[in-house]
Amino acid sequence: MTSNPPLPVRPLRTNQPRLPWHHFSMRFSSTPRGARLARRLAGERLDAWGIPYGSDTHDTLTLIVAELSANAVRHGLVPGRDFRLRLSTEGTTLRMEVTDTRGEKFPALVEPSDSLDDHGEGGRGLLLVTALADRWGWYPCTDGPGKTLWAVCSVCVPVAPSP
Repeated sequence: MTSNPPLPVRPLRTNQPRLPWHHFSMRFSSTPRGARLARRLAGERLDAWGIPYGSDTHDTLTLIVAELSANAVRHGLVPGRDFRLRLSTEGTTLRMEVTDTRGEKFPALVEPSDSLDDHGEGGRGLLLVTALADRWGWYPCTDGPGKTLWAVCSVCVPVAPSP
């Protein structure tokens, strides 16, 4: 698990438009404010990439970014170290990655059938990611301490109406 898993391959409908290739990467402070800023900037990037504010797709993707960022702040915090958000598109797929610098604490893969009641005060974020993303997982960093949580989602790009 030391390399990025490949993006999922799904059959494309012939009328489904593809996203142009985009990439966004930025570091944020490992604070609630940093997680909030990561969500907001991800929302702006998605809108600029043609996934408009207020669409179900936009809301789902920003929620996944918010949960991964909050997870990095809450469980991956190393004082004085930032977390990194990366977004990239390929074809009809968006990949979201959040890297923190805490290498000894790894997330547990959760099943969508897990009850929310089993997670007490927290721990529901990855259940949301499981429910909303096509796939998600994590891998340890190879260039230093830490880990990267990733999620991929197929994206339906809205088509502008013809004049």
